[in-house]
Amino acid sequence: MIMSRIEAPRDGDTAPAESPLIEALLAGLPAGAVLTDPDVTASYAHDMASFCPAGAPAAVVLPRTVEQVQHVLRTATALRVPVVPQGARTGLSGGANASEGCVVLSLTKMDRILEISPVDRIAVVEPGVVNAVLSRAVEEHGLYYPPDPSSWETCTIGGNIGTASGGLCCVKYGVTAEYVLGLDVVLADGRLMSTGRRTAKGVAGYDLTRLFVGSEGSLGIVVRAVLGLRPKPPRQLVLAAEFATAADACDAVCSIMAGGHVPSLLEMMDRTTVKAVNDFARMGLPESTEALLLAAFDTPEPAADLAAVGALCEAAGATGVVVADDAAESELLLQARRMSLVALEAVKGTTMIDDVCVPRSKLGAMLEGVERIAAKYDLTIGLCAHAGDGNTHPTVCFDALDEDESRRARESFDEIMALGLELGGTITGEHGVGVLKKEWLARELGPVGLEMQRAVKDVFDPLGILNPGKLF
Repeated sequence: MIMSRIEAPRDGDTAPAESPLIEALLAGLPAGAVLTDPDVTASYAHDMASFCPAGAPAAVVLPRTVEQVQHVLRTATALRVPVVPQGARTGLSGGANASEGCVVLSLTKMDRILEISPVDRIAVVEPGVVNAVLSRAVEEHGLYYPPDPSSWETCTIGGNIGTASGGLCCVKYGVTAEYVLGLDVVLADGRLMSTGRRTAKGVAGYDLTRLFVGSEGSLGIVVRAVLGLRPKPPRQLVLAAEFATAADACDAVCSIMAGGHVPSLLEMMDRTTVKAVNDFARMGLPESTEALLLAAFDTPEPAADLAAVGALCEAAGATGVVVADDAAESELLLQARRMSLVALEAVKGTTMIDDVCVPRSKLGAMLEGVERIAAKYDLTIGLCAHAGDGNTHPTVCFDALDEDESRRARESFDEIMALGLELGGTITGEHGVGVLKKEWLARELGPVGLEMQRAVKDVFDPLGILNPGKLF
């Protein structure tokens, strides 16, 4: 018999507490691991993205073992029930939003660091391990796990893998995909598959590990990851440069990269973002600037690097260049950058956070375009960026209760993504596609690319039960 795919869930397709689904789940799970109270399950319905629909889960499952995850997937396959995997729900694209009547598979209880090997320079972890917890654990061994999203204190490694997340250090150390060496994955039918390796190199077969990184839970459920580590670098020192225009700051970024410098961090905050951070946390950042550029080096002797970059900033028009006195002052500047998105949300109560990455050479054109879009729609749009790799986060601030302002926010968001593609960029550098950018993924990939992506999905998930309605 040919098995049919899961259709898009419809309103009202929820399962009662005594349903065959709940009974089947409880047959292989402890009672406390299956949540069905609607007031409780509602809190698992969505991540942090705006304008992304979410359904009501039939149940939320909190497994602690691989075998329990396998039981959930076997049950879902048998009953043709969609499964939506979740981590800490810090995502910004609706990728973890529940489908109506689904099983939400929350992996936060699988939070063990299984191994740290200083010799092999790897860590083996479960998906619920929090990024900052791992970073601090490997630091005790003189090691470093570089990917550090702004939400690193709460986001999980499984979520980082699902969205191929980046962070402030990407300009030097790269993104999550470059540190995932191997995975254990539970497939849609409950089988357990291992990919990749724990060796320093290996090219046996297709690179299925990379395929799963960034797949947003649509191909399988990651239950274990082998992560590459680096030796712990020296504490970085940060330089802050003020600019009278964002264009001048972008020129400085281009000069720094063209000059062969390798900063450990190169971040930008526009005037709107700087003011929002000051209002939110009284950080004392200079609000007279139109753009604040933060550059850091974690070399053994960073003074020469910082001096050279400072000179390039001044040549590009910087009105002030200050080097942090020590690591503590440097960390304060980084905290200001990390809280940018939270601070912008406080401006109007709701934000739409774009994630457009463009070639570095087009960074200035991207910022100028965003400024025009903000004026066109009469909106506050703050912009912070991982400037060193061209990954911008234009953040539209709006009142969700104002229907007209909400409409303008959505239209401005779409124009920003269109601008990114026009400049040769991509619709997402690290936040993923989820629900928010499905239409734009199709535009970026084109019909042939989209057909091939769907074909891959069909191989791993022929019934379409894994995170349905996401990506495409």
